[in-house]
Amino acid sequence: MPAKTRHNLLLILAFFMDLKNTIDLQHLPRHIAIIMDGNGRWAKEKGEDRLFGHFHGVESVRNIVEGCAELGIQYLTLYAFSTENWDRPQHEVTGLMELLVDTIKKEVPVLNKNNIRLHVIGDIGMLPESARDQLNEALQETGSNTGLNLIMALSYSSRWELVNAVKNIAADVQAGKVQPANITQDTLQQYLSTSQFPDPELMIRTSGEYRISNFLLYQLAYAELYFTNTRWPDFRKDNLYEAIIDFQGRERRFGKTGEQVKTN
Repeated sequence: MPAKTRHNLLLILAFFMDLKNTIDLQHLPRHIAIIMDGNGRWAKEKGEDRLFGHFHGVESVRNIVEGCAELGIQYLTLYAFSTENWDRPQHEVTGLMELLVDTIKKEVPVLNKNNIRLHVIGDIGMLPESARDQLNEALQETGSNTGLNLIMALSYSSRWELVNAVKNIAADVQAGKVQPANITQDTLQQYLSTSQFPDPELMIRTSGEYRISNFLLYQLAYAELYFTNTRWPDFRKDNLYEAIIDFQGRERRFGKTGEQVKTN
């Protein structure tokens, strides 16, 4: 059955049955990355402070992490705080850091209960000491879990990551550890923050913005991009299922022709 036809049938079925039951569990994206956008606008629409939106966004994180774990997704990366976010009003940044510390304290027992391992990527040195200490403790406490790998991108930007990788490669070239002529794509990937993870196959962005905002620029080269108008605090499992169903209806060619893909 052609992929487009199958996708249309799944969408029709989704109107009459539980969305989760329409997902093909044999063809899940191995790694999902999400830009959690719209907390501030969601709060503003309700006449509240932006931090009100961030607070309610935490519930969406819990719900989506649970949904991914239930499905058997192996990797989930959440863009929680970008390098550029440090330029936001000081009271918002302070509130976000306090929320981060408080959330980690509360969620570690839940992560352990659900066999979820926490990872962090980004310029962690920019975080307050209390946040770094809490993160390091959480990384240690969940380090032996073997289920979903939850990757939090904190104080992260892809341009920072790429510049950092180039600096480290240059240092190793200077030290004689790497020969310039031997540098390949695999070499660069080994110097990225995500070196231990596969590239995302599906990237989701909420709140109606159609850009990837300095997020995993190298790693998203062949990811399927999914955009939704739903604000992050309103994003729940059914929204996740819709994105996965959409992903499963796409033909992933990786530079090949459609005919080549069908014959493989």
